[in-house]
Amino acid sequence: MMRTVLATMALVFVLAGPASARDVMDVADLVERQGPAVVNISTTRLVKRGAEGLPFALPDDEAMQEFFHRFFPGRPGGPMQDIPARGAGSGFIVSSDGYILTNAHVVKGADEVVVKLIDKRKYTAKVVGADPRTDVAVIKITAASLPAVKLGDPTKLRVGEAVAAIGSPFGFENSVTAGIVSAKGRSLPSESYVPYIQTDVPINPGNSGGPLFNMRGEVVGINSQIYSRSGGYQGVSFAIPIDVAMEVVDQLKTGGKVSRGWLGVVVQEVTADLADSFGLDRPRGALVSQVQQDGPAHQADLRASDVILSFNGKTVENSGDLPRMVGLAKPGAQIPMDVWRKGRVQHLSVVLGELPADKPVDGQDSKTYSRGGLALSELSAEQRRALELDHGVLVEDAKGDAARAGIRTGDVLLAVNNIKIATVAAFRKAIAAVPAGKSVAILVRRGDGSLYIPLKITGE
Repeated sequence: MMRTVLATMALVFVLAGPASARDVMDVADLVERQGPAVVNISTTRLVKRGAEGLPFALPDDEAMQEFFHRFFPGRPGGPMQDIPARGAGSGFIVSSDGYILTNAHVVKGADEVVVKLIDKRKYTAKVVGADPRTDVAVIKITAASLPAVKLGDPTKLRVGEAVAAIGSPFGFENSVTAGIVSAKGRSLPSESYVPYIQTDVPINPGNSGGPLFNMRGEVVGINSQIYSRSGGYQGVSFAIPIDVAMEVVDQLKTGGKVSRGWLGVVVQEVTADLADSFGLDRPRGALVSQVQQDGPAHQADLRASDVILSFNGKTVENSGDLPRMVGLAKPGAQIPMDVWRKGRVQHLSVVLGELPADKPVDGQDSKTYSRGGLALSELSAEQRRALELDHGVLVEDAKGDAARAGIRTGDVLLAVNNIKIATVAAFRKAIAAVPAGKSVAILVRRGDGSLYIPLKITGE
């Protein structure tokens, strides 16, 4: 049955592709020729765990020690131990001297990265650089004369064109899946720098970082994300276009990080009703809803209610186009813009700043963090029903003290020092009363279980 399916698919690829039949190969040929350049990546990250079974050691202050002795009798906590946490993903060799591309999230926080080739050779890799905003990472192994992939042009992909992926879903190395391009230029929440390629190629955990091939055997994308309610493949997968990835590779190789332009605005889509109210001929451009005080846009006299129609000579058709254009421009560059203001086009010029790591992407709202480094939101009625909770707040992000304590995005905070928390305001009030240098016991709902985490506040 599988041979019949593959044979049928190969015929469709030849008939559907824009290139001649001589340029197009079937899946089996693609795997045979390009498969050796695809690698399996395994990572190890050392995490701390208390020797007595708690997922932490007891804090220093006596009040907190008394609290945990009371609620965890016989479990006093002990010295911290390093417990290895393992991860897996995929990657592909882009140069014969050992440079490999993968996803940034595959190697994030890894203490050791091991690359395994198709011929079973293993190498310890060095992380050259990673860019979380595009989810691209470059790693390097010490080897020579390695097989390398050919890079294609994703701008020439057509919706409906056949593509294939090679990776290690669930640890099954060198697995091949195939499908078609479902859409191009997709924007995802919090991923404004990547115009994703959407496919129906089956992608699962372990495929991350692996290549997406066209039927000419060229890499056109890096498999990165799936849309799923179950955690597994449900028919919608996303890949980072390889041209977007390669734009950051040189910066990662030379400096280990990416420098991006920053405009300092929040934008939204122009709907048909908004276009009509602003006197535009049709919905287009990026509507400025907020201008950051003293940012580059403010200095250039860009205003809320302006509609940015072009940036650096390129048309801004949708609001999602702008962050990518700004990010690709060099900090310090003087950029011309056309904006629609009060019924006519205005010509402006802006000198871009550099986007710091902690600033929001242009076009996105920034998160508001509480003392201790937590960005929180209140649970919806639907979430409360699903979790069977009558209180608690959701962790949108954790940094600083909270991240060091082990609080994670997706946790639900139930109580502070055993006092129930029902709103973000209640949490802020409770955490504001904690003196600097002291700890509080945070009751956290994680998955199907709950645990106490000591959050030490290191400063105001």
